[in-house]
Amino acid sequence: MGFSKLFTTILVIEALFLLRPPSAAARNSNLFGEYIGAEFKGVKFSDVPINPGVQFHFILAFAIDYTTSSSPTPTNGKFNVFWDSANLGPSQVSAIKSTRSNVKVALSLGGATVKNINVLFKPSSVDSWVSNAVSSLTQIIKQYHLDGIDIDYESFASDPDTFAQCIGRLITTLKNNKVISFASIAPFDDPNVQKHYLALMKSYGKVIDYVNFQFYAYSADTTVAQFVKYYETQSSNYGNGKVLAGFASDGKRGLSPQKGFFQACQMLKNRGELAGIFAYSADDSKANGFQYEKQAQALLT
Repeated sequence: MGFSKLFTTILVIEALFLLRPPSAAARNSNLFGEYIGAEFKGVKFSDVPINPGVQFHFILAFAIDYTTSSSPTPTNGKFNVFWDSANLGPSQVSAIKSTRSNVKVALSLGGATVKNINVLFKPSSVDSWVSNAVSSLTQIIKQYHLDGIDIDYESFASDPDTFAQCIGRLITTLKNNKVISFASIAPFDDPNVQKHYLALMKSYGKVIDYVNFQFYAYSADTTVAQFVKYYETQSSNYGNGKVLAGFASDGKRGLSPQKGFFQACQMLKNRGELAGIFAYSADDSKANGFQYEKQAQALLT
């Protein structure tokens, strides 16, 4: 073969390699997330099985910008700790991170309720909320040795653009200040919720690393085929490679592990579409020995 033919052949091979779609493994992720501490059941980081082959993110639930009184009221971005800090305090965070190199710990903002009151996202203004949130969260994050934040507001007293500006500017500032290294959001398929989070993604999607989409908010009658369709729809909405498949470990909502959740995840993994899995929550999983956490992490490795 002459030099010119050899050179042409090499160019063709290189072009075919570049055009080849990435392998399924290259598009999948081994990220596993676990919400913890919301229900005050005494669960500890050390109770939860951690597979060394995954990226493991604990998510403390929740920090809320409400007062800690018996009848909590909004504080315009001044956050307080509402998780089980007696068992999940700064020393426990340091301990699990020092013994498990694949573990990071985040806190989640908002949640559904606080002391049986619906948590509202209710800023007085964008500038004042962002200023208060950056200050109060920086203090909490540094005190607890945390790595990231998750956004889980579910009810709103503001329009989508205000929510997007407040949360987007908060995440951007915390990242620019090197207070956090990652950020996630936790929407679900409700029209008003979607309006707010999609507005956030449109304006600030580049600073959001992954999406803990609450697939367990769908009906308990959800089938495997429906779950896969829901996953693909939300991946299209929020960005392919960002949406984690979520399950509720109490088995009462959405496609449960007993009814095919892991079958659906395996199908997505086989297609190269599984960006990770998360569980809500360790508090509920403690009673069943964390069997689903073990199964989820094994599937991801």
